[in-house]
Amino acid sequence: MKVEQNPIAQSLLEQIRQHQQQISETRIDAGFEVDSNNNQVNFSELVGSALDEVNALKKSSAAAAAAYESGVDIPLSDVMVNMQKASLAFEATLQVRNKVLKAYEDIMNMPV
Repeated sequence: MKVEQNPIAQSLLEQIRQHQQQISETRIDAGFEVDSNNNQVNFSELVGSALDEVNALKKSSAAAAAAYESGVDIPLSDVMVNMQKASLAFEATLQVRNKVLKAYEDIMNMPV
């Protein structure tokens, strides 16, 4: 006996498949996808690389500010944009750290 699928159910299944594909593509773009050897990406490596990027932004903005102060022909707007990027990256990192610590404290305070 062959069961016919409802057109609404087929539409919902297609939407679910599309969302799964979008999620998979987003995970790959963000660097959270499993590598070719089926090994999970190391969380500490991701955090370390993110911190390295924040540090690089800070160093870049400091170098641009120092160059501007020493008279190198760099537009002030570029210096300010670099400083704001570094500041925002640092603030975002700080907020992530605070959220992680809060989650850790919540887990530690859960009754067993």
